Amino acid sequence: MVSAAVNLFSKDFDQYIYLNLEKEEQRGIFEKNFPFPDFLITLFIYFQKKRYAGKTLIFIDEIQNSPRAVALLRYFYEEANDLFVIAAGSLLERILDKSISFPVGRVEYMALRPCSFREFLFATNNLQLAEMLEKPEVPGFLHTQLNALFKKYATIGGMPEVLNQFSQNADMTALEPVYDNLIQSYADDVEKYAGSSAQVQYIRHIISNVFREAGTKVTFEKFGNSSYRSREMKEAFLALEKTMLIKLVYPCTSAEFPLKPSLVRKPRLHILDTGLVNYSLKIIGQMMFNENISDSHRGIIAEHIVGQELLSSNFLIGHDLNFWVREKTDSSAEIDYLIPFNGKIIPIEVKSGSIGKLRSLHHFMEQSPQNIAVRVWQGTYSIEKVKAITGTEFTLLNLPFYLVHRIETELDKIMDNQNKQLTK
Repeated sequence: MVSAAVNLFSKDFDQYIYLNLEKEEQRGIFEKNFPFPDFLITLFIYFQKKRYAGKTLIFIDEIQNSPRAVALLRYFYEEANDLFVIAAGSLLERILDKSISFPVGRVEYMALRPCSFREFLFATNNLQLAEMLEKPEVPGFLHTQLNALFKKYATIGGMPEVLNQFSQNADMTALEPVYDNLIQSYADDVEKYAGSSAQVQYIRHIISNVFREAGTKVTFEKFGNSSYRSREMKEAFLALEKTMLIKLVYPCTSAEFPLKPSLVRKPRLHILDTGLVNYSLKIIGQMMFNENISDSHRGIIAEHIVGQELLSSNFLIGHDLNFWVREKTDSSAEIDYLIPFNGKIIPIEVKSGSIGKLRSLHHFMEQSPQNIAVRVWQGTYSIEKVKAITGTEFTLLNLPFYLVHRIETELDKIMDNQNKQLTK
């Protein structure tokens, strides 16, 4: 995914140098004990490029194979800041454990996730629609068109390789080998991030079973109808989570700020990309023919793509997802997502239908010290006043799927309006 995204990004540069440090010859360029200026000369000569031939992008892939390459990043920053450098690698935290000089303060860390819906629009040449999504108010007459495109996005996902193929011929059937190669690449790379030969076996078992469990709460013990113990599976899940193929989303039981996820409860399983889930479950056709996203796979795909949008809207490494469960054992209630915002915890439900059916949201708002909630759906944008079952009043933001990336902007508008009313 990283290579495909950077290759597309490189088209905005005059020169592009790609290094894969899994290749011994290219890794050797960094291992020579040259002064940094001589290292740069060697690098440009090796790739037959000129140092000052325009805007240059250097992509150092699999950088975890060379601690010295990591250390040299500081000199790119200090002595060659006319060059643009991107570094990526599998499980970079492994080399952070070694005694190397990591360029703290000179490197910007970013989590590269699947493309967002807005990026999907750019990739599929819907440039005007992408621009309209950034207007203060998106025109209502675009609702049907944007809904249809979001359903297409929720179907094929946001992996750069997939979008690149789809943008060329818009043929869904041509995407199958792309999905297959992506999933196989994770299985092939297990040895890179497994801590032992036994863990290789555990992780491969997880990859074989993880897609059908997407969006559900998982139990580590005997995961995927195996005989593996809870400890073995949990450690394997944590190792796989570092590759960003999966994310374990833990629940909170409180409605009060700050978020306090309970790590002793069952986590919900989020997969890197919804398109990979749809392909693995063989429901791409179902997704295309169902009128409403929420009608596919018991509503799990709709919830999953909202989580994907929430993640893709933020490049911070530590950006996370959480959900809410009710502590009472006599009745169950669950909120799809919680986000911290301006010192408040905002609940997000992914639901179609009437307000009365949002019972879990009502239960949450009865406990919450704040008065704003969000419902993501295929309907139109609106803001309404709602009374919970016990009479608690709150403001409900009804947000179409295609505006999830703007959730913080819309919450800001509501809070500003509430503050203005309080000062009148």
